[in-house]
Amino acid sequence: MKTRPIRFFHHGAVVEVSNAHPTRSVLDWLREDARCTGTKEGCNEGDCGACTVVIGELPEHSMSAGSAVRGLSLRTVNACIQFLPTLDGKALFTVEDLKAMGESAQSAQSAPPATLQPVEYDKPHAVKASALHPVQQAMVECHGSQCGFCTPGFVMSLWSTYEHHKACGTRPTRQQLADDLSGNLCRCTGYRPILDAGQHMFDLPALPLDTVPVIAALKALQPESGNPPETFSYAGLNPDKRIDTFHAPRTLAALAELREHNPKAQLLAGSTDVGLWVNKLFRDLGDIIFVGDVDELKHIDERTGAHGAELYIGAGASLEAAWSALASRFPALTDVWLRFASPPIRNAGTMGGNVANGSPIGDAPPVLMSLDAQIELRRGARVRRMLLEDFYLDYMKNQLEPGEFVQALAIPLTVTSRQVRAYKISKRFDCDISALCAGFSIELDGDVVKAIRLAYGGMAATVRRAAGAEAALLGQPWSQEVVNAAKTALTNDFQPLTDMRASAAYRFQVAQNLLQRFWLETRRQNPLTAQSTSVFSVMPHQVAPQ
Repeated sequence: MKTRPIRFFHHGAVVEVSNAHPTRSVLDWLREDARCTGTKEGCNEGDCGACTVVIGELPEHSMSAGSAVRGLSLRTVNACIQFLPTLDGKALFTVEDLKAMGESAQSAQSAPPATLQPVEYDKPHAVKASALHPVQQAMVECHGSQCGFCTPGFVMSLWSTYEHHKACGTRPTRQQLADDLSGNLCRCTGYRPILDAGQHMFDLPALPLDTVPVIAALKALQPESGNPPETFSYAGLNPDKRIDTFHAPRTLAALAELREHNPKAQLLAGSTDVGLWVNKLFRDLGDIIFVGDVDELKHIDERTGAHGAELYIGAGASLEAAWSALASRFPALTDVWLRFASPPIRNAGTMGGNVANGSPIGDAPPVLMSLDAQIELRRGARVRRMLLEDFYLDYMKNQLEPGEFVQALAIPLTVTSRQVRAYKISKRFDCDISALCAGFSIELDGDVVKAIRLAYGGMAATVRRAAGAEAALLGQPWSQEVVNAAKTALTNDFQPLTDMRASAAYRFQVAQNLLQRFWLETRRQNPLTAQSTSVFSVMPHQVAPQ
């Protein structure tokens, strides 16, 4: 298959790269090759956000759940775990672009520089002489930086928020800002002045991104009108001087054919897990098949399947888009959505990848199992389905056959009649791996349990339903006595392990406590309200004054 250079838009021009290995990270290329050192390396595993950059795409090719910004879809990602070839046909924005925008605006104003004024530390101070973007200027005026190492990542996350809200004519609440920054870690400044900056940046003279040249460049990088989209292939030498190839099919049919003929190639979606195999385990991936350019895999819609109406989530849809679709139909899932990793991880990762990964502590599978989700698998032209709970065989083992891949997830819309809850237990509130995650759903016929699903992650070698506890509840009154019996039955359902995240005793006690909480929230008499149980419901969401 013919290969060509990687082509993407960066710093005002189209860049071509032809001398990098397929697993070279965007961060390493920026710092070592492009000499754009504003983007920092912190954890090198997608946790701290120091390397946050923004990816721009044409809306029809984007995985994002958000609206386009003047014809351009923008999303934050972690540069440290994104492989360079995934940028092909896209735009890359870094803090250097904001600097250029600020300088351009200052030149256009042709105004004499202002003199520095004495600082009043109880309120933002004005520093007008520098050529800064409003986001950067707000960080200066609100004292949002000390050591400055994390600052570029915060600035890029804030810039993404700035662009989206400017395009919509809205201002984010302080809680929305906190959610947007949940993937950025500050070690010295503290978050209060950074949140202040996020609110203050809208008070400064507006400087929106001129998307016209970016869109023109991206359209020029797409296949010519009338030509079928091709598979983008890029080859590079690994350290052992062997050529490894990065394949990025543009259609679902091309992906199926490529996968069937290359069953040992590494499938790559959002790189939020596979990227760590390279950065932390120094693993050689060999040939790679990237699914992120297959638009057909990103569709999320309601359709009629063999068993009725269903919510169909393509395996290539981003975690952000997939969780948004689920939460819009099951509002009680909002908490676990906002606590699932961070915006840069949710923007890059896919729900199909999270499910295919098979981690026993994955957060999506327990929720999906509680909704009777089916997984759709494809090999060549053959498509088959099974319940998600039947997909996992053992620790990191599943039902995928050689040459097969996850095509979609399907949730029957009949489950919308159930009461659904999801609970995530972790050491950190934001951006942390679960010690335990649970997805529950129940349908009552009067006071009797008509249908019940109790799925747990972190309690066994795979995510699994609690069959014994479900049996103790099904057909019984939804009462405290019956719930107590189900909690006892959990002892036969799981034998959790002790590890660095939690002890076996803690996991078991929490598993029982969550079932108790589920009953308290869904009992017919005096159920607990969201204000009593959801931390997000008691946080301030008032709109900042215009």
